Amino acid sequence: MPRDPNSFTAVVTDIRLESRDPTARWQMTLDRTNFTPGSTGILEATSRSGTRIEVPVLSVLDDAGDIWHVVEKPLAAGTDVVGRIIR
Repeated sequence: MPRDPNSFTAVVTDIRLESRDPTARWQMTLDRTNFTPGSTGILEATSRSGTRIEVPVLSVLDDAGDIWHVVEKPLAAGTDVVGRIIR
């Protein structure tokens, strides 16, 4: 079965607050990504209790070669995620 180029696994490596006005937005980096500037999608994680968490990726920024994923719900560094690109 061919691997889906719009889906990948990664680990959150860093997080920073982008803005609190009018709602909080965060930027997260991953150890690997298939997202590119202009793409959007979902990051999926599983909590310690087994609950599936979906975090929409609202936009993607390239900051001097570091790809930052803009989200409204931050995930902690070290969290395993599955990324799914929608567009």
